[in-house]
Amino acid sequence: MSKPLGYYTGYTPGDNSLLEKLQEEYGSTFEKMNKKELLSILMILASNLGCQLEGDVRGEIYAVAREMTDQLSLSDQAGIMEAIISQVRWGQNAEPVHHS
Repeated sequence: MSKPLGYYTGYTPGDNSLLEKLQEEYGSTFEKMNKKELLSILMILASNLGCQLEGDVRGEIYAVAREMTDQLSLSDQAGIMEAIISQVRWGQNAEPVHHS
């Protein structure tokens, strides 16, 4: 994350929210977390968001994901993750994610 947390979220300084607590504890760019910790949070959040959506995952998608992990460099895998996050958040075919 190259920009501070507030760039990506609804965080407002002084709002006493979880986002403020996270920023104080782990830094405005989560620089106080290691890469494994960041990826663990990403995995958990992605799973939670996926569970909120209707429909099923086509079986072939699991095979595609397996091919990616087997054949792509770690850098390309991280690039795919960045592309998917952008598509989920801003893409035209992305289903809206409802706030709870």
